[in-house]
Formats: sequence, C-alpha cells, structure tokens
Amino acid sequence: MKRQTGFTLTELMVVLAIVAILLSIGVPSYRYITNSYRMSAEVNGLLGDLQYARSEAIRQGQTVTTCVSTNGTACTGGFAWAGGWIVFSDPNANSTVDAGETVLRVQSAFTGRIPDTFTASNGVTAITYNREGFASTTPAGFFTTITLKDSTANAGWTRCLVIAAATPLSTQTHTMNPAACP
Repeated sequence: MKRQTGFTLTELMVVLAIVAILLSIGVPSYRYITNSYRMSAEVNGLLGDLQYARSEAIRQGQTVTTCVSTNGTACTGGFAWAGGWIVFSDPNANSTVDAGETVLRVQSAFTGRIPDTFTASNGVTAITYNREGFASTTPAGFFTTITLKDSTANAGWTRCLVIAAATPLSTQTHTMNPAACP
C-alpha cells in the first residue's frame, strides 16, 4: 500500500494563521524603525555639514556659512531646510555667495512621497562659523533649534538640532526633551 505524504488542510491553515499574526505584529514595527532611521539620517546630514563648516572655518581661518539653498549655488532664503542647503567659504560673513567665494558642499532637497518639514526657530536661514569655530545665526539669536518633523507630525519621530554659540551641536528627540523639541 502506497502512503501519501504532504500537508493536511488543517496544518496549512494553522501555518497561515501563525504567519498572519507575525506579520500583523512585525509590519508596524518595521515601519516605525525605517521611519525613525530615515529621520535620524536626515538630521544627521545637516549635523555633519555643520560640523564640516566649523572645521573648515577653523582650518581656513575665515568664516564659513551654511545656508538654505534650493538651487545649490546661492542662498535662496526661505526657512525650509528640507529644500536643501549649501556650505561655502564666506570671508566677508554676509551669508551670501559672492563672486570668488567657493561652495564647499551641496545638499539637495529631501525626496519622498510626502516631504518632511525641516524648519528653524527664530527664522534662521543661515549659520555662520567664525575662524575660532563659534556659531552665529542669521537673524541673530542666542541659540537656534532646527526641527525635523515627518509628514504625519508624529512627535515620536521628531528630531531637533540645537545650535548655540559656544557649545557643541546636539541632536534631541521629543521623548528626550519635549520642551526643546516640540
């Protein structure tokens, strides 16, 4: 007598139920992780460029500015850092790319189905480092917070970059410091 091997319908249904339960738990967690990593990468991109601007200001012995730029060649104003930014040598410290000033780095706009918002407090559109490596912001302020929020405005994914004149740059999350990172 030949015996048939394989799965019964009951066994197949049990396996499908287990897979469905695992997917219902895993997919939302995966979305949270990928969104959190994307937000961290975006704020760390600006953090890295600001640290680069500071080191270049010290190395060159002259001011270096990071400003909002949508075209990659000039400071285009506006408050939306998500539109992109540039880092450039700015010997006259006027936060404008003049003739003879070199653009050192260009960051293009954030891409995505629904873009994130990346705005600074106090209407800051440029951050300038002097030759000693101290930051000043335009318009002038004691400190500036640049806040990155995803399209859903979920506070759990909000990231903030705090820039003060004589202190190191710091990144914060809403859960770490709700007052500083709303």
